[in-house]
Amino acid sequence: MPDHFDLLVIGAGPAGEKGAAQAAYFGKKVCLVERAPKPGGNSVNTGGLPSKTLRETALYFSGLRQRGLYGVEYRVKSDITISDFMFRERAVVESAWKLVDDNLAKHSVVTVQGHAKIIDAHTVEVSRFREDVHRITADVILIATGSHPVRPENIPFDGEIVVDSDTLLTLPSIPGRMVVVGGGVIGCEYAGTFAALGVRVTLINARERLLTQLDAEVSDALCAEMTRRLGVQVMLNSEVREIRVDNDGNRIATVVLTDGTEIAADCVLYSIGRSGATEDLGLEEAGVRMNSRGFILVDENYRTTVPSIFAAGDVIGFPALASISMEQARVAMCHAFDLHYKQRVSPVLPYGVWTVPEIAMVGETEETAKAKEISYEIGKSSFRSNMRGQIIGDLDGFVKLIFRRDDQRLLGCSIVGEGACELIHVAAAVMSFEGTIDYFIQAVFNYPTLSDVYKYAAYDGLQRLARRIGASGGLPRVEG
Repeated sequence: MPDHFDLLVIGAGPAGEKGAAQAAYFGKKVCLVERAPKPGGNSVNTGGLPSKTLRETALYFSGLRQRGLYGVEYRVKSDITISDFMFRERAVVESAWKLVDDNLAKHSVVTVQGHAKIIDAHTVEVSRFREDVHRITADVILIATGSHPVRPENIPFDGEIVVDSDTLLTLPSIPGRMVVVGGGVIGCEYAGTFAALGVRVTLINARERLLTQLDAEVSDALCAEMTRRLGVQVMLNSEVREIRVDNDGNRIATVVLTDGTEIAADCVLYSIGRSGATEDLGLEEAGVRMNSRGFILVDENYRTTVPSIFAAGDVIGFPALASISMEQARVAMCHAFDLHYKQRVSPVLPYGVWTVPEIAMVGETEETAKAKEISYEIGKSSFRSNMRGQIIGDLDGFVKLIFRRDDQRLLGCSIVGEGACELIHVAAAVMSFEGTIDYFIQAVFNYPTLSDVYKYAAYDGLQRLARRIGASGGLPRVEG
């Protein structure tokens, strides 16, 4: 293996893989260093793909999608084991490992397993157990080490009773009672997954709403559906004071709230935020600045405070989505090597959460539109009035459009229900070419499909706008 490369990438998650492939595609000599024995990072091994696969497995085992739909009530199999639950997840993860390896090999990226430490702006030391430290130099370094769950010292994590999102998947059995601390994406996704399997789930959130980045109506709909459909007990405006584990007998955890309420559980998932995986990388010594949570500070081109060192993905913080991490790394490499290709990440960023029900959004919400003092209108249509929604039995889903009043330009969209994370890309595409809701009026959608709900949301928006104009005496005349 050569000792010098055009690019050295640290981390083989979504950002690291795509950044390495992007540079190699343009003829750069690339080396990728990954500490773990398998590639993919959190997205493949502990986060994105496993949680989504487990959700599908839970919905299958529980028959939740089919309950009552064909006159038959499904129940979770009484003899289900953790092996049953994890089988499909393992198959998907192993497939992802192969796809990443194949992509790196196709681009002739040299891969090295080991722990990387940055020595200076162009030098990295790679160490492996019982092997001599090896130094590699590169013109450019890309840090893509991801993030990990926050683990406060006062929380008694043991990997069995009190777990985080990285250790949850190693549980030996499915618990009867689970407390999820944190109403963010990870907490809400896993709460729905385990509740679908019949686990009695209590979700504790310190804020007044779940997933506060969502449209308030969507957040409220999610909370209501989790409560009504899955039986999750959602406790908002509640903070945890203490978590105790009884080491005698059955090993039960007790979650104590600040108001004195005590909740017993067989398993506690503590999911309150993440921090950058930047420990032991030598960043401070190399001059790379980070914030208080360990996230690397970068400019608009993903360059750090050291000109030859770039960073992308979860290691730089929000929005910390695999889809965006990939694009950040590609853009970073185009700027690093002055490649006249991708110069920025698209400003239209779809956002999906695989809860039960599925939810997704892009662009503005009512709350952000109001904060920006945008003159907007909404248009809504439910899956209940859509024949595909009737066929699949999803009657509580809906599409909500946000559009500008004066020219009907689409500003945002939120969706609740089956297929939301797929459907949202239709709205994102319209927004990317600055289209109006007239696109939905003029378009022809296959029938019966859920996509057809866009058309009736647009019609509803035009009717709301007409009523508003009629009540106000018409739009103001513009002189000019």
